[in-house]
Amino acid sequence: MKRTLEWQIATVKAIRQETANVKTLTLALLKWVPHRPGQHYDIRLTAEDGYSAQRSYSIGSEPERHGEIDITVEPIRDGEVSPFLDDVVVVGDRFEVRGPIGGYFVWEASDGGPLLLVAGGSGIVPLMAMARHRAAVGATVPARLLYSSRSFDDIIYRADLDALANRDGLQVFHTLTRSQPEGWQGFARRIDDRMVAEVNKPFGPKAQVFICGPTALVETAADAAEAAGVAAERIKTERFGPTGA
Repeated sequence: MKRTLEWQIATVKAIRQETANVKTLTLALLKWVPHRPGQHYDIRLTAEDGYSAQRSYSIGSEPERHGEIDITVEPIRDGEVSPFLDDVVVVGDRFEVRGPIGGYFVWEASDGGPLLLVAGGSGIVPLMAMARHRAAVGATVPARLLYSSRSFDDIIYRADLDALANRDGLQVFHTLTRSQPEGWQGFARRIDDRMVAEVNKPFGPKAQVFICGPTALVETAADAAEAAGVAAERIKTERFGPTGA
């Protein structure tokens, strides 16, 4: 029997600054249910005059965390929801949410691998839920993440990704497209065929691929994965966020 999704009140439990422009909100939910990594929640804000605005936000946390979820917010210019979540909301605030939603762009450890994750900018959010879930359940599925950001300071979840790589064997490959710090050892260009082929080389056609980010990046990475021998049915994509990487 399919579960009926109902709106409920979420309470902001904590706020974490990820980069200069990106924040993570931890939301406590009375009617919490475990999500599948890659799913999202709808958020609805209603003004005193009755006007409401609604947007979808991917869950960045693992389902093994009970009673709460993380959403990560990058403000969109002229947006109706993200500027409020980024600039106005404080700990203790409450608003409506509905979820978890989605069944296509999801991965659980029981699905196996190997796992290739490709992200651009804030497209890292649902892929981070997958990586955190993999670590939380102690999965040994081989996993690699290729993550494109504009600069070193724009890398969302940078410390968490380092910790996952050091502790749980997630191999992380960064590319910085606009500026790189002195001594940078990673890639320094937009994601292309050669980069995807290089990162995916140990997996070959066996990879399960999840790609999330701006449309141009998603299309390039998906084409590159196919060119590297991965069948189209093993490649799942999701367009995410307003910015490039």
